[in-house]
Amino acid sequence: MEILHLAHRADWDEALVGGQYRTSTRGASLDDVGFIHASTRDQLPDVARVVHADDTEELCVLVLDSATIEAAGTDVRLEDGGDGRMYPHVYGPIRPEWVLAVLPAVLGPDGELRF
Repeated sequence: MEILHLAHRADWDEALVGGQYRTSTRGASLDDVGFIHASTRDQLPDVARVVHADDTEELCVLVLDSATIEAAGTDVRLEDGGDGRMYPHVYGPIRPEWVLAVLPAVLGPDGELRF
């Protein structure tokens, strides 16, 4: 299953140097939350509006395959995000080699995510 994670570009660049991506969501780390928030393609625009509406940092979308992550021994679980929708959560750091693509992303003046 394709899953997506909306990231600050600076955090992703740091992960490329350090070998692990450990940001769960805006303002919270994997250590803080216990997992990394991810989304399906349909869920990502809503996540962007809620989490990044006033964000001025450069964004990017990490495109991942849950089977690749699980084959490496890291759990990906579909869990209720608090709104009754099931979101993928990655229970460990994301390794750069798991990322299939990094897409530039911007929130338009209408609040819509474009990537």
